[in-house]
Amino acid sequence: MSGEAPGRRRDAARSRERLLTAASELFGERGFDRTTIRDIGRRAGVDPTLIARYFGSKTLLYIAALQAEAGEVALADLYEDERLREVFDRADRRGPVPLLQVAVRPLDDPAAQEATRAALHTRLVEPLHERFVREGTDRPRLRAELVAAAMAGVLLGRHSGAFDELAAADPGDLIDLLRGTLLSED
Repeated sequence: MSGEAPGRRRDAARSRERLLTAASELFGERGFDRTTIRDIGRRAGVDPTLIARYFGSKTLLYIAALQAEAGEVALADLYEDERLREVFDRADRRGPVPLLQVAVRPLDDPAAQEATRAALHTRLVEPLHERFVREGTDRPRLRAELVAAAMAGVLLGRHSGAFDELAAADPGDLIDLLRGTLLSED
């Protein structure tokens, strides 16, 4: 006999996945600092104390959510049409994810801040930096950070409620405008 009450068997993998999904959604909607463990547990439909069991802490759950969000995303740079469209699609689908939010406002938790900063650089800055180095562009790191910061601003502004036309614009039109200005290769 296992000692567990009938009908109360836990599916650890399912609970863990539900916590990770709920955390990813809430961190995207509210950010790290305004998301509580209790909120995550409620959305996941599981006891929030399981966060400590499966992840160790809210910060480590946040880091796991960042890693899960990256998935198998190819790290093409923002000058690649497919990558640029994917960034717009993801932001439109999920809102301003923590990766973009950290570009304008630091997190209160130093470990979460560093993990988000590292993810931002890995996914957006480094692929651009590598392109600019290959092309012999002057000040490649600064230019890569400038493009990534501008893209974060465009995507955050699109969802902020402050820019009506930007929010209503078709992503394809925005990409074309960005190609002619920010992403021109002259």
